[in-house]
Amino acid sequence: MAVELKVPPLGESITEAVVGKWNKKPGDAVSADEPLVVLETDKVTIDVPAPSAGTLSSVSFKEGDKVRVGEVLGLIEAGAGAAAAKPAAAATPAAAPAPAAEAAGSDARMTPTARKVAEENRVDLSQVKGSGAGGRITKEDVLGQLNRPATPAPAQAPAPAQPAGPRPNAAREERVRMTPLRKRVAERLIQAQSTAAMLTTFNEVDMGEVMALRKKYNEKFQAKHGVKLGFMSFFVRATIEALKAFPQINAEIDGEDVIFKHYYDIGVAVSGSRGLVVPVVRGADKLGLAELEKTIAELGTKARNDKLTLADLQGGTFTISNGGIFGSMLSTPILNPPQTGILGMHNIVDRPMARDGQVVIRPIMYVALTYDHRLVDGREAVQFLVRIKECIEDPERLLLDV
Repeated sequence: MAVELKVPPLGESITEAVVGKWNKKPGDAVSADEPLVVLETDKVTIDVPAPSAGTLSSVSFKEGDKVRVGEVLGLIEAGAGAAAAKPAAAATPAAAPAPAAEAAGSDARMTPTARKVAEENRVDLSQVKGSGAGGRITKEDVLGQLNRPATPAPAQAPAPAQPAGPRPNAAREERVRMTPLRKRVAERLIQAQSTAAMLTTFNEVDMGEVMALRKKYNEKFQAKHGVKLGFMSFFVRATIEALKAFPQINAEIDGEDVIFKHYYDIGVAVSGSRGLVVPVVRGADKLGLAELEKTIAELGTKARNDKLTLADLQGGTFTISNGGIFGSMLSTPILNPPQTGILGMHNIVDRPMARDGQVVIRPIMYVALTYDHRLVDGREAVQFLVRIKECIEDPERLLLDV
C-alpha cells in the first residue's frame, strides 16, 4: 500500500516552500522517520521525514520546485516487500507523451544543472548529444551546444530585429535561482530602508580591560562552564544595560502607537549555511555570562547545520551584528524591522590613543548604532553607545550592576 509523503505545516503565515534537496531517489529503500527531502522556506530549512518504512516509489516535485502545505511530495510503498526500483523517468509527474526529438532532453536523460542551463538559454535539446553515463546530457554538453557555430542559413532578405539571443558569455557564467532565505532577506532590507528613518552613530571602545579579564579567567571559566568566555556575552549584557536606560530603543512603532517592550530578547546575527540569520536569545537579561555564551554557541551551531526552527528566529527586541569576526573595520548595519535599533560590532585593532597626555597603543573596536530616527533622537542614540562604551571599558560594572 502506498503512503503519501506530504508537505507538513511550515509555521505561522508560511504556506509554501521550495524543494531544496532529495536525499533519496525513486527505488531507494527508506526507514521510518528518515529525512527524505529538504524544504527551504524564507526563514528556515525543514527536513521532511518518511512517514513509514518501505521504498520511495515516486516523487512529484523535483529540486527547485515550489510546493504548498499539504501537497503530496511523493509516494512510499510501505513494508519490506515494497516495489523494486523504478526507472528514473518515474521521478517526474505524469505528463502527455513527448515527441521523439524531445525525449533526449527529458529529466531522465539529463542532470538538473543541464536542464536549468538549457531552459534559460533556449537550447534545442534534440540537437545535444550526451557525454555522461548512459548518454546522459551534462551541463558541459549544453554549454558546448551554445558555443557551437550556427549552421549558415540560405541567403534571404533582412529580417526585422529580433530579441537578443543567448548571452555572449553564457559559457563562463552560472545562473542560480535566489534561495527563499536570500529573497526574504532582500525584501526585508528594502522594507527597512523604505519604512524607517535610519541614521547611524558611531563610537570607539577600548577593549583592553575586557581582554585582560578574559585572559585572566578564561581557562577557569571554560573548565567550570564548558564554554569559552567570548566578547559577545559582555556586549549583550552592556546592550541590555543601555536598553534599560533608553527604552525607546527597545520599542517599535505600530501605526500611530509606540510599543515599549519590558523584556529583552536579543537577536544575534550569525552566519549560517545559507546566509545571515538572526536567532534570538530569549530573556537575555536573566542570563549570566556563561548562560549567554552557551546559548549563543548553541544557536550558532544550529544555524551552521540548518537546524534552526521558526521559534528560534521569531520575535527579538534588538539585534547585535558582529562583522568583526570577518575583519570589518566599520559598517552601518540595517535595521531588522520592526525593531528600532541594531548594534554593529567590528574588529579589534591596536591604535594610537591619547591618555593622560601620552600617546599609547590600545586595542580599539569601533561600534555603530543604527536607529529609527522617527522614535529615537540623536541625543539618546549617542548616549546609548556611551553607556555601552562605559560598561565594556569598565566590565566590573556589569558584574556589580552599577
